[in-house]
Amino acid sequence: MSGMKNRKDARERRHRRVRMKVRGTAERPRMAICITGRHQYVQFIDDDAGRTLASASTLGWGIKNNKITAADLGKKAAEAARAAGIREVVVDRGGFRFHGRVKAVVESAFAAGLVAGARKET
Repeated sequence: MSGMKNRKDARERRHRRVRMKVRGTAERPRMAICITGRHQYVQFIDDDAGRTLASASTLGWGIKNNKITAADLGKKAAEAARAAGIREVVVDRGGFRFHGRVKAVVESAFAAGLVAGARKET
């Protein structure tokens, strides 16, 4: 058996592959995105210290979970990041395809002032 039981297991497996390459630091935190059926979440994580530096989510918004909401969340996440002194980030798509709501969050966050950090070769 391949080890995959359902869609959640498949996403977690993809996320592990992404996380082998993506690492956040204090200067360039990881922008972790999670999309569920009801809500969307963004966290800015310093993996070296194991701390969440800033976050934003659609909890309590009481609106539909769609691309328009995702774009609003990206703007709100960028504001939270700027308030925490974060300018440069590395994107962690969380095993989700870079498409639809995930793409809308990232593009609106970058339009609101965040910058994608240059990839550092190891």
